[in-house]
Amino acid sequence: MNTARIHMNTEPAASTPALLQLMWLASPALPIGGFSYSEGLEAAIDQGFVHDEDSACEWLVQQLHLTQSRGDMAVLAQMVLAWQSQDVPRLAELSHWVHATRESAELRLQTVQMGRSMVEWLRNQQAIDEANLALCNAWIPTYPLMFAYALSRTGAALDQCLQAYAFGWAENMVQAALKSVPLGQNAGQRILARLAQDIAAACQHAMQLRDDERQAFSPMLAIVSARHETQYSRLFRS
Repeated sequence: MNTARIHMNTEPAASTPALLQLMWLASPALPIGGFSYSEGLEAAIDQGFVHDEDSACEWLVQQLHLTQSRGDMAVLAQMVLAWQSQDVPRLAELSHWVHATRESAELRLQTVQMGRSMVEWLRNQQAIDEANLALCNAWIPTYPLMFAYALSRTGAALDQCLQAYAFGWAENMVQAALKSVPLGQNAGQRILARLAQDIAAACQHAMQLRDDERQAFSPMLAIVSARHETQYSRLFRS
């Protein structure tokens, strides 16, 4: 029996190939709590807007294009570039925009909790230095801000970074649909396939938006998210 000790590689993730880093960041296993949020989907089910595979698919496809692509993915793209150039005033501006545009208490809780968990993950991976950590602590470390930091270290192209983020979001949302509609695994895979078909286009749209075109205007999502705060029976935190 070989009793030699295994040497664990503790070098920062930047030494890992870009594709593997993107897969890692997109994984639902990333310990930042994404699995505990439905982003209004659970409330949409309670209100009857989502009730089967087709309606769940339509809800998530619209959310991809109307809220993710026009809002979080657009600001995420700009944050990745700002982190790469260490443009501190720009990062502060974008971080403020994210926090100010959360349309309900639950959505704000989600972005702050996941952002702080992302900071802890980066610290545990020895993937953030003290200077950048101090910057994050000077602002509210929202999830897009910290995920953009992690993406900025991978060396991957911007469109690939956004695709990794979008696919990770899609996987979490499909899992929420499976538990709360409820749906079977095959239905979930069909919804995920439909979302995957639209992700590249959504990413391209996000990268083209200027500051005055970026928006966080989704009234129905805001309403169902607010209603979720007092919903009688809940599985998810949003």
